[in-house]
Amino acid sequence: MRAQSSATAAVRIAVPASSRGRGFGTLQAALGVVAFSLTFPATAWGLEGFGPWSLVAVRSVLAAVIAGGCLLALRVPLPARRHWAGLAVVAAGVVLGFPMLTTLALQTSTTAHAAVVVGLLPLTTALLSSLRTGSRPSRTFWAAALAGAAAVVAFTVQQSGGALTTADLYLFGALLICAAGYTEGGRLAGAMPGWQVIGWALVLCMPLTVPVAAVALTAEPVHLTAHSVTGLLWVAAGSQFLGLIVWYRGMASIGVPKASQLQLAQPLLTLFWSVFLLGEHLPWAAPVTALAVLVCIAVTQRARG
Repeated sequence: MRAQSSATAAVRIAVPASSRGRGFGTLQAALGVVAFSLTFPATAWGLEGFGPWSLVAVRSVLAAVIAGGCLLALRVPLPARRHWAGLAVVAAGVVLGFPMLTTLALQTSTTAHAAVVVGLLPLTTALLSSLRTGSRPSRTFWAAALAGAAAVVAFTVQQSGGALTTADLYLFGALLICAAGYTEGGRLAGAMPGWQVIGWALVLCMPLTVPVAAVALTAEPVHLTAHSVTGLLWVAAGSQFLGLIVWYRGMASIGVPKASQLQLAQPLLTLFWSVFLLGEHLPWAAPVTALAVLVCIAVTQRARG
């Protein structure tokens, strides 16, 4: 009886700990979303003083220096050979592809418009994750995810009049390649700490980003201002490194599909930042979309899977 009571007590203790772990994972993923929501406004600031190729290359180099310094200081061993292919996908999607395509889009698109188009990223990530990892979220999850995506699409169509622009094509390409990077990064974060996933991906890109940065800085004009420097530092340290650390840790804790749906809030946060930091006009449909999306987030987080 005493042994049975001890076992029962152990079970009672373990369950809340697991619940707390999931809650902390959700918090980490949410912090990543907040960091990412500042990426477009920071990029717009950065473009005030840097060309698009310079901004993307320099942000990657700065982030790689930070990550490489951490890896060296902590004497982290090289990843196992089986992980390098996955790290290459993360590097291509998150370090290179998404920043470059969205930066090109922001040359002609407002941050508000770009934010709502990229609002399709959660659904895209959930779909690729299911294909890649074999996860099977519930029907309730998919229904809420599709509803949230539909709200974002409706907002985009209402704002653009239904016409696709070159910037939209850049953004749709960014969706696919970033979703692949998120999916692979979330998978790898189950085998190594999340900060090491993005850290090694950044270091892996240095043989390409360092020479590109050197060439771009000589080919494109540079005008250092408070905005341009602040924007560059944020996209390098905040979006490209710190944000991805907590994001991948959150995905490893609560799963890629559920974590991805937290990003439904990212376009709405970016809308707030675009008004507060850039002085852009807030579309009238934004509050309606915000309410719909927040309801969808709540449903996906409670749904099984």
